Amino acid sequence: MQDNEKLVRDGSAPLIVGLGGTTRAGSSSERALRFALTAAREHGAETLLFGADEINLPMYQPDSGDRTSRAADLVTALRRADGVIIASPGYHGALSGLVKNALDYVEDLRADDRPYLDGRAVGCISTAAGWQAPAATLGQLRAIAHALRGWPTPLGVAINSAQPCFTEEGDPTAQYADQLRTMAHQVVDFARRPALPLAG
Repeated sequence: MQDNEKLVRDGSAPLIVGLGGTTRAGSSSERALRFALTAAREHGAETLLFGADEINLPMYQPDSGDRTSRAADLVTALRRADGVIIASPGYHGALSGLVKNALDYVEDLRADDRPYLDGRAVGCISTAAGWQAPAATLGQLRAIAHALRGWPTPLGVAINSAQPCFTEEGDPTAQYADQLRTMAHQVVDFARRPALPLAG
């Protein structure tokens, strides 16, 4: 979690938690995630970012109550979240182990009054060279969001990093910027709706 993105909430804006990226500096997935969170803030949300360093966690063990401070911070943030944005690279046609392991920690919310990601919008971003891997990874992220009782946004963003997808300044090119902004706005708009009944 970035120091300049720690916050004290006053309850007036939805909290959108972003998680994802890779340990490679300047990874396309983390840049896309940062852009989406910026778009969410510009649309009136508060945001927290858990990039690759923050989600580089021990392998999730459901039978153990021991959690590192970083794992506890992630679980606490997801518990408070009104919406979530997830970004993963496509590794060999699937999401990365780093991102999948972080998502496994959502199991710690199973006994909450609002279990897992119940009733929350989930925006999904995938990046890889070519179209096959990001498309497959995007489908997997959406399936995981469903399994966690979240609501994947109508628009998910698959980024083909074999094509020009970021400017020299590091921003997404116009096509991807529009998609990321639209997806982020969908997460925020959904988060502002009255709470939905818990899935039963």
